[in-house]
Amino acid sequence: MRVLAVTAAFVALLAFRPPVEAQTFRPFTVRDIRVEGLQRIEPGTVFSYLPVKVGELMTEEKAQAALRALFATGFFRDVRLEVENDVLVVLVEERPSVAQIDFSGIREFDADTLRRVLREIGLAEGRTFDRALLDTAEQELKRQYLARGRYAAQVQTTVTPLERNRVAVSIAVAEGEVAKIRAIRIVGAQAFDERELLELFVLRTPNWLSWYTKNDQYSRQKLAADIETLRSFYQNRGYLDFSVDSTQVSITPDRRDVYITINITEGEKYTVSGVELAGPLPVPRAELEALVRLKAGEVFSRERLTETTKAISDRLGNDGYAFANVNAVPQIDKDRRAVAFTIVVDPGRRVYVRRINIAGNTKTRDEVIRREMRQLEGAFYDASKIQLSKTRIDRTQYFKDVTVETVPVPQSTDQVDVNFTVEEKPTGSLLLGAGFSTVDKLVVSGSVSQANVFGSGKFISAQLNSGKVNTTYALSYLNPYYTVDGVSQGFDVYLRTTDASSLSVGPYVTKSLGGGLKFGYPLSEEDAISFGVNAEHVKLETFATSPLAYVNFVNQFGATYSYAAGSVGWTRDARDSALLPTRGSRTGAGLEVAGGDLRYYRLTLAHQWYRPLTRTVTLALSGEVGYVAGLGGKPVPFFKNFYSGGPGSVRGYKAYSLGPQDAAGNVLGGTRKLGASAEVLFPVPGAGLDRSLRLAAFVDAGQVYGASEKVALGALRYSAGLGLAWSSPFGPLRISLAQPLNAKRGFDRTERLQLTFGATF
Repeated sequence: MRVLAVTAAFVALLAFRPPVEAQTFRPFTVRDIRVEGLQRIEPGTVFSYLPVKVGELMTEEKAQAALRALFATGFFRDVRLEVENDVLVVLVEERPSVAQIDFSGIREFDADTLRRVLREIGLAEGRTFDRALLDTAEQELKRQYLARGRYAAQVQTTVTPLERNRVAVSIAVAEGEVAKIRAIRIVGAQAFDERELLELFVLRTPNWLSWYTKNDQYSRQKLAADIETLRSFYQNRGYLDFSVDSTQVSITPDRRDVYITINITEGEKYTVSGVELAGPLPVPRAELEALVRLKAGEVFSRERLTETTKAISDRLGNDGYAFANVNAVPQIDKDRRAVAFTIVVDPGRRVYVRRINIAGNTKTRDEVIRREMRQLEGAFYDASKIQLSKTRIDRTQYFKDVTVETVPVPQSTDQVDVNFTVEEKPTGSLLLGAGFSTVDKLVVSGSVSQANVFGSGKFISAQLNSGKVNTTYALSYLNPYYTVDGVSQGFDVYLRTTDASSLSVGPYVTKSLGGGLKFGYPLSEEDAISFGVNAEHVKLETFATSPLAYVNFVNQFGATYSYAAGSVGWTRDARDSALLPTRGSRTGAGLEVAGGDLRYYRLTLAHQWYRPLTRTVTLALSGEVGYVAGLGGKPVPFFKNFYSGGPGSVRGYKAYSLGPQDAAGNVLGGTRKLGASAEVLFPVPGAGLDRSLRLAAFVDAGQVYGASEKVALGALRYSAGLGLAWSSPFGPLRISLAQPLNAKRGFDRTERLQLTFGATF
């Protein structure tokens, strides 16, 4: 018997020198091939990797190639080739397979997630066991624990042999305690108080909100971001030469406490001595000079300099200069502590958009995305229109993310392609919910909705809402592009029951069955008008305890009513965000006219205005007025009156409690309404820049007036207090603690603490 090669320990050497046994090896013609040592792997798998077949000449080179190929499969721990009477014998020792993978002591990560990650790297039950893969997984798990602040975590892997050449893999973890940041020091700060600088950081020492924010756990990425925030803070206040000299992060021997020290050099404070534009200017110089945010004599600000270069670049982009370069070159005078800037403009060539490409929409039709485009193919490149297109696509709420890339067309100097890439998100939902508010008490709700039916962009939903005051069953449909011009069309069908017995108003119950059509027409990117028609049948029920005015209304006009109403509205929305606005305004006005058994008209006007006071603080002002009157000699139905008080109007007063009352103290509502609110929105102390958790210091004012009353500002009710808004994982939470400022004793009903909470599951 001749041995052609030996164990795996020598395989790596085969490419460099022949094995000792090969010196006496002579080529031969293979009479047969036999494979020995297989347990799970089929012989055909081995044959497929052999570079020789029966009847062919076996050489030393082919033997080495066979060994390399079989080891490369990863199936075998050892491979040998032997020759017995011109029969090639392949002796293999299979690697064991993984019979099971067990985890113990792991609470920080989900076991199913870990199994999925291990499967992706090739370590899973039923697969061939590879110790190198297990070592890689062990090291990665340790890194993940370090990233989560568990520096004392210990990971131990155990491999237990089982029968039939199998192994059991056990991963045991002693997680230990999470290391907390005990101190952050900034050394070298003189111009500003250290506490003021630390307020800029996301990382901080433990506080009462650390359980939620996790900001007391060290993160290299968060520290890098905090240092950049610190650098921006100084350079925005004139410290052009500010530098971070070093950063030390130390951990105690018990691996529970982390200490961070940042050494800085503030440098001198600089003022701006002048700003000039240079280079070819394809748009009027005066127009670009108006975009310069830095002025001579002002303290240097990196933020304003960046705004200047971006504004000029964007302005050039609006005229087709997609690849304009705008760079600020400083000239520093250290003696005078002044800096001058020359803003060098290189507009490049004016380009056209050859093609707009869309990718990532596997479900949504192309037309749903393209109809939001404001940049046209074949037109000059316009950066503002491309950004507006991205914003409009994002507003559809069909996508998790929308990205835009401008790509030059090969072999063309004046054409670009614009690539929009979207990441779709689920737009259908089946929700069951429960919530609580001081108005509706316990609320049970459910809905089935699809906001992008078959990828068409149309919306349909069915809703159930059951509360102590309002119970609603509704079906809604909306086509946002009923016409190619952006005219929307939709309808609503509903069955609604309102029980006012638990409110401050006089007790009554209405059961309404109705439906209507609605249309919307865009006037501009910010303005839109709407039209609607609605028909409703109402059944009214009063009680012995109901106010006399309610009883008289039923005696005069009956308890059932059928009527139709037409409405028209106008809105202008210039806010930077519909969910968490910080800048801009929104104005809305509406008119509703009803005829039939009920005849009235209603006018409403509302305005919201937002302005950032600092990077984290926003001022919000809002106001509303309303007027309703009867038509055709009929009075306004009392259940169509305006009401005020409670969440959403004048906090600190019970819901629907303001306005005229009868002799028994029942609130009757009014035909005219005034309301206003001023809020200062700011992050919760200790939460850093987390915008899902915000506080508001507010002042509210409002009142409703009866038909026979004079609108007097002296009758307004005021309140002031603090509000908390939290977009929690369980649903939105709104809490307000308000103090009524001029409540009339014995007349007004107050409620200082008010809560609204909803959850889905």
